[in-house]
Amino acid sequence: MVEVRTATILIAACLMMGLCGCGGGEQEAILRKELGALRLENQELASNLAEAEGEAGRLEKQVKTLEELGPKVRAEGLYKLEAVRINRYTGLFDKDEDGKREKLIVYVQPVDSTGDMIKAAGEVDVQLWDLNREAGEALLGEWHVSAEELKELWFDTLLNRNYRLTFDIDEKNAEYERPLTVKVNFTDYLSGKTFSEQRTIER
Repeated sequence: MVEVRTATILIAACLMMGLCGCGGGEQEAILRKELGALRLENQELASNLAEAEGEAGRLEKQVKTLEELGPKVRAEGLYKLEAVRINRYTGLFDKDEDGKREKLIVYVQPVDSTGDMIKAAGEVDVQLWDLNREAGEALLGEWHVSAEELKELWFDTLLNRNYRLTFDIDEKNAEYERPLTVKVNFTDYLSGKTFSEQRTIER
């Protein structure tokens, strides 16, 4: 393509020279303008070609690296989720300062094999229990957070890295003063495993 444009510029230049010899002042100006445009277009095409060739080289190197490593080594190099923790700041909160703690905030921390918190992809099921009640009445609420929702809930501070999940609590449950229990099931999309954890929260 670049070669074609270069040939076009040369032809245009020759035509311009011929017309100049015939004294075509207005045509000469038009051809000069077109020649300039063709030169700019040729430069842009040459730049795009160089960029494409560079990208092709990078991709070729990437493919070669992946082939040399092999699928087993690549899989071992990815994060490996080992556990899920519930941060100690998890609890019930009065968000509108009306005297009732109507919001449950759960801080979920996926942990890898080195003990670091990681933004693992997956989905989460959360349950709130009052284990002092009879079996049929112990479950106070349950919620599901999809993977699409979860990826927007990552909360990163200087001290903590975790998913911050917020749920509305039924008004009648917001009045209980006894300790409650939060249970979390985290389904890791990379391994397909489900990691479970629970934590008692004081009111």
